[in-house]
Formats: sequence, structure tokens, C-alpha cells
Amino acid sequence: MNRSAIDLWVGIFVAIGFGAIIFLALKVGNLVTLDSTPGYHLDASFDNIGGLKLRAPVKAAGVVVGRVDRVRFDPNMYRAIVTMSVDQGYQFSKDTIASVLTSGLLGEVYIGLDAGGDTQMLADGGMVTKTQSAVVLEKLIGQFLFDKAGTPGEAK
Repeated sequence: MNRSAIDLWVGIFVAIGFGAIIFLALKVGNLVTLDSTPGYHLDASFDNIGGLKLRAPVKAAGVVVGRVDRVRFDPNMYRAIVTMSVDQGYQFSKDTIASVLTSGLLGEVYIGLDAGGDTQMLADGGMVTKTQSAVVLEKLIGQFLFDKAGTPGEAK
């Protein structure tokens, strides 16, 4: 092989490497998805959403069934309103519980849906009324410390 052919192949491999790095960066940031299944939108209201981001997964029984479309603050109720896009193939009952969960101690934050037993299903634009907010580790540690410090007469 001559020198120009080697330079050409090195250039091709470098370009493929840069493309792969950009693709992985977009995939990790949930900015690109390869599926474009149509879906319907559900809203849920939370006291605290922790570190929930746009395009975060919506899971049911560990399976990704949708993505977070929008997060906004309701100034009247002082709560976060999360709009989720759920794939059309998955239907959830009106008494579904939406929870803000974390996979692992430092893992991704996602919405977990636990279906109830109601026979009526949520429609497009429906509201999930039963929600469980994110568990904030700092609050738990603070409550634990203040509870221990506030109990008089106990040996420490």
C-alpha cells in the first residue's frame, strides 16, 4: 500500500470514531432515540421531581413505555407538572400510580408507573392523580440527624 492509501484509511477510521462518539454522547443524554412510535400524553403532579430531566424514561415493570415530554411548575399549586408521552401500545388504568424513582444511588431518574385495577383507562391528555414524589437523600439525612439530636435523655 502506498502512503496516500494509508492516509485515506486512517482518515476514514478517525471519522467513524468521531461519529461514534457523537452518537454515544447524544444517546447518553437521551437526545436521540431510534424509535418513533406514536403515543398519547399523560400529566402527573409531583411535590418534588428530584433530578428528573426531559426525555427521561417512563417505565412500567422495568420496561420503557414512554418518555418525559415536558416539566413545568404550577404557580397556583406550587407543584411540578410532568407531561409524559406513553407509547400507544400500552394502556394504563385511571388508578395508576406514578412515582419518581432512581436506578441505583447515583443512577438515572425516571418515572415509574404502577397500574391499578380500575377498568377505565387513561385517555390522551389524562391526569395521573396518584403520585409519589422523589426521595431526596439530603432531606432523609437531615430528618434522621434532627430526630437523633432532638431526643432528650438518650445515651449517645
